[in-house]
Amino acid sequence: MGLSIRAYARHRGVSYVSVLRAAKAGRIFLEPDGTIDPVKADAAWDAQTDPARKAPPPSPEKATLIPISPPSAPSAAPLPSPQRDSLPSTGTNFTQARTAHEVAKAQKARIQVQRLKDEVIDRANALALVFKLARQERDAWVGWPARVAGLMAAEAGLDPHVMQVLLETHVRAHLNELADIKPDFH
Repeated sequence: MGLSIRAYARHRGVSYVSVLRAAKAGRIFLEPDGTIDPVKADAAWDAQTDPARKAPPPSPEKATLIPISPPSAPSAAPLPSPQRDSLPSTGTNFTQARTAHEVAKAQKARIQVQRLKDEVIDRANALALVFKLARQERDAWVGWPARVAGLMAAEAGLDPHVMQVLLETHVRAHLNELADIKPDFH
């Protein structure tokens, strides 16, 4: 024989409405006669309730259990007992979900601190900087044959125009090979 909803609320040190909500949500289960088994209900309540929101433990003088008899009048129908099979099963309890949430918050805070210390770089800024540096490097190489073709042609005894055309051809071919390299910041 179990406790009435009001008696169980006194036993837990919570309000009658809290017990009704817990029963309706399926956090605790009613017996077929509409009463609550305090041992089963306490275990279910503790396993599925946020530890930060738990009520302080009841004092010993308030924790007296008052058993009630099952309702005998036909007008006092017991509340239907929720079935455990109809509840969605996620495989995790509240404590595990809360722990995962706290870990995610800690990781987010660590990343924010690293950003403040300039240890983390922004991917878009890094790509823009790499593109800018590659463009400057390419422009320097494209202008190089025109600057050195005359000197090289004089040293080798060749026509300066032919030397510049050869250098430009080979430099552009090499730059086209380098253009195929794509930075990957993953």
